[in-house]
Amino acid sequence: MPERAADTSAEHPWPVRLLSMKVGDYIERMSVCWVEGQVVQLTRRPGAGTAYLTLRDTDVDLSFSVAIRVTALDAMPPLQPGARVVTQVKPAFWGQRGSLVLDARQIRPVGVGELLARLEALKVTLGAEGLFDPDRKRALPFVPRRVGLVCGRASAAEKDVVENARRRWPAVAFAVEQVAVQGPTAVTEVMAALARLDALPEVDVIVIARGGGNVEDLLPFSNEALLRAVAAAGTPVVSAIGHDVDTPLLDFVADARASTPTHAAALVVPDARAEYAAVLALRSRARGALTRRLEQERARLEQVRSRPVMADPGAFVRAQRDVVTGLRGRARWRAEAGVTRARERCAHLRQQLRVLSPQATVERGYAIVTQRDGALVRDPAVLAPDELLRVQVAGGDFGVQVVGALPHTPTHSR
Repeated sequence: MPERAADTSAEHPWPVRLLSMKVGDYIERMSVCWVEGQVVQLTRRPGAGTAYLTLRDTDVDLSFSVAIRVTALDAMPPLQPGARVVTQVKPAFWGQRGSLVLDARQIRPVGVGELLARLEALKVTLGAEGLFDPDRKRALPFVPRRVGLVCGRASAAEKDVVENARRRWPAVAFAVEQVAVQGPTAVTEVMAALARLDALPEVDVIVIARGGGNVEDLLPFSNEALLRAVAAAGTPVVSAIGHDVDTPLLDFVADARASTPTHAAALVVPDARAEYAAVLALRSRARGALTRRLEQERARLEQVRSRPVMADPGAFVRAQRDVVTGLRGRARWRAEAGVTRARERCAHLRQQLRVLSPQATVERGYAIVTQRDGALVRDPAVLAPDELLRVQVAGGDFGVQVVGALPHTPTHSR
């Protein structure tokens, strides 16, 4: 027979009794330990020396059967289902049934003070991770297509939310998930309902509602697993747990906190009457603003119409005509003055030309002598005997013939 489980094979297996004995021996070597959990069920038969209860983990769906002597159970305050306890146990394996049970030596209830201290420590941890930061909180829709509601079965919280929401906005639609809101299954059921509503595309906001209760009753809504599920949800979540004085950690993680389920209805839907009144007020303000604007523009128009130019439109034209006439007269005067000055200058220049012209010289008794080719005669030496010349005097011109040179007669100046 193989000594170790690793040495077994299909040809050399262990019988079930040997496996049971091996498992029992291994578990028997385990030490006594303290564990914490929530009492789900307590069974105590009359006359029996042992009582049985189920101890459940508060964060996951996991539980163990616990056996405790009746004498030890009677020595402690009465246990109620849902109570949180710490118990000293020794794991034991029952080979006949192949089951593992916890043999409890003593059980101690977790006090409210200790629970509050743990919640405060969890609050500090989640706050340091940023789960409470206002920046991560999402705004609630103005008018949601459908409101998801997680509440207790046939609870007053459901009635408060639904009736008050429909009173404010009659067309509001709900997707209601009724779950356990206290007790050992509250956390898992609320998380499952939250996941189902978060998966519905038409649900725009989710309300988690519960009525008031003591600290132990509201503990599921401070559970770390539930808080992280709410923080990871894609749909905005409203916490409406208990009354105004109750502050489970869900209030800090949720996108909005309602002091009561009735207040939650006011957060998720607007008041139709108030919105209608606001529309009427805005319309009245718009009408008043438009009326005032029209009155201002009418007054401005009357002011413009009362001006002289508008009373006698021709006055402006006449004034401008006078301006144009004056400008035209000035332009004519300037033009005439310019022409007169130019005419006088031309006469002066003409006089100068007349004085300087060869004709004026001829009229003073001089003559202009030219050869046949029109060249002026300036020197007698260039003339040939019998050459015909043209002589131009003031009265006309005539021809002459060179006969010979005249004796030179010097001129004397005065």
